[in-house]
Amino acid sequence: MRDHGGNLDAAQATYGGAAQDWVDLSTGINRVSYPLPPIAQDAWQALPTARDMAGLEQAARHAYGTAAQIVATAGAQAAIQAVPFLRPTGQARVLTPTYNEHAACLRASGWTVTETPDLCSLAGADLAVVVTPNNPDGRIVTPEQLLQLASGVGLLVVDESFGDARPDLSLARHDLPDNVLVLRSFGKFYGLAGVRLGFAIGQGAVATRLREIAGPWPVSGPAITLARAALTDAAWQAETVERLHADCARMDALAQQAGWTLAGGTELFRTYTTPDAAAAQDHLARQHIWSRIFPYSTHWIRLGLPAPQEWPQVAAAFDALRR
Repeated sequence: MRDHGGNLDAAQATYGGAAQDWVDLSTGINRVSYPLPPIAQDAWQALPTARDMAGLEQAARHAYGTAAQIVATAGAQAAIQAVPFLRPTGQARVLTPTYNEHAACLRASGWTVTETPDLCSLAGADLAVVVTPNNPDGRIVTPEQLLQLASGVGLLVVDESFGDARPDLSLARHDLPDNVLVLRSFGKFYGLAGVRLGFAIGQGAVATRLREIAGPWPVSGPAITLARAALTDAAWQAETVERLHADCARMDALAQQAGWTLAGGTELFRTYTTPDAAAAQDHLARQHIWSRIFPYSTHWIRLGLPAPQEWPQVAAAFDALRR
């Protein structure tokens, strides 16, 4: 089942209210977005040039601390959808539970997919997928573990879409073997998911093949302009990480007071164990707080982190939950 967060229209259909009445915490997208820079008319009017793309790739290479090739895509999702075509179809193994699009895209393209919670079980696969930090439980697989795994699989795809706040855990900062592809999301950390921008980091034939699949203009001129600004703004990045750490602690405290326990998470979302996840989601939704629950768990509920002006509404919803 390819369920996702961000389906606020479904929440409105059930619980009412206009979009502005809701705090949508059903995704892991930063609720405080990067401020939009001025965008020249030419960025809207002309096709991106090779120089434009090279500048974007260089900004991403600097931000992610890598010397490998960078391939820009229309969101990390576009790279996920291209992954099945990087090798002949065969046996794929996905470390689960995780973002469901990896397995779904592979199956839709003819791969035989095994989903497993055991990292060691990925060995021997023609293609293996690991999301770290993981969605939704925040599980970490270290670069050392990943490099060891890469030696025993045909192609290793490492999805670091939630990794911006933890550069110390990024495989992209290491020397990448030719059979490793690291995926990064731009929209989540920078709060600009509507831009539809992501990056794939790799070496050799796998990066070349992905670039061919992506085509000559995989991202827009306005996306290039604002991403170059955001990816090089170290001060905003540092301030954002500091705020997110404080917000994680604040959300964890509210959840603990409600009797929930932390199942895991990242700096952009928290996942809690509750007595009844559906009932918890229903309660919050009646206060116009939208959350995420999962078809494979009756106890997990995931919440993104509110923007500063949204905290009073979230705190009031938790107060009502405790009563």
